[in-house]
Amino acid sequence: MEMSSNLFLRLFLFMFLLNTTIALEVDFYNKACPQVENIIKATLKTKFNEDPTLPASLVRLHFHDCFVQGCDASILLDDSEKVSSEKNALPNKNSLRGYEVIDEMKSQLEQVCPETVSCADILALSARDSIEQIRFSTGGPSWKVLMGRKDSVGANFNGVSEALPSPGFNLQKLEEFFLVKGLGTSDLVALSGAHTLGVARCRFSIGLGITIHV
Repeated sequence: MEMSSNLFLRLFLFMFLLNTTIALEVDFYNKACPQVENIIKATLKTKFNEDPTLPASLVRLHFHDCFVQGCDASILLDDSEKVSSEKNALPNKNSLRGYEVIDEMKSQLEQVCPETVSCADILALSARDSIEQIRFSTGGPSWKVLMGRKDSVGANFNGVSEALPSPGFNLQKLEEFFLVKGLGTSDLVALSGAHTLGVARCRFSIGLGITIHV
């Protein structure tokens, strides 16, 4: 268990630090918004009871945010005159979910601590708490989250497909892709394992034009 916790901690620390020089702190909100973690945990507990597949979606949402241009919540930005939303990029469109949960937590935090907690930190805490949520049934690890991220005002629609691994990658290509990001095979396994939370879909062809969905 200790080895598993250290592995997840190293992986998520990497995603926190990706493309940033900002100093992050575990107690960043201790004075400005000490309720932040309790509010997020309480909201997620309710949501997880309603939808047991949600933890996997929130981990994936954080991953898709961090790998593009750092953990800056750019994945949450909608289309506007100045923004081409990453939500509509091929790897994300009709694939990512959980946006409304992040919106709800942000709304609750704004009532208690206006203009204080970043959406980037909410995403990171939600990913940690999603893994922690399964601890009681399968032994998911927990770790202290470094906070202090700033939210992006711009998105990188064109960079999404290049920044995220393709579902068609074999093991060798995945290892090479993660190596470029500064991550090893153990990190790849940990993040891939996190993707298996919830419901999986399988589609295969048996010939004669027949496709089976499982």
